[in-house]
Amino acid sequence: MSKQVISVDGEDRTVREDTAKAFRGKRWALLSLAAIILIAALMFFGGMFKLATDDSTPQRTAPATGDRLPGS
Repeated sequence: MSKQVISVDGEDRTVREDTAKAFRGKRWALLSLAAIILIAALMFFGGMFKLATDDSTPQRTAPATGDRLPGS
């Protein structure tokens, strides 16, 4: 089996190829998961901020007197 060099805590270590691939795979998986969580949080809080500051919602008003049923 071939050997590869990985950096752990600033120290270079020579390990087998499959161990190096597993090490890099875990790192990429954790970084990808962190990126997905960050993007989801930004979208969630951005939507909440937009809803909190949106002034285009219609205001509820009482119906006009002509719209009431006769006898009411």
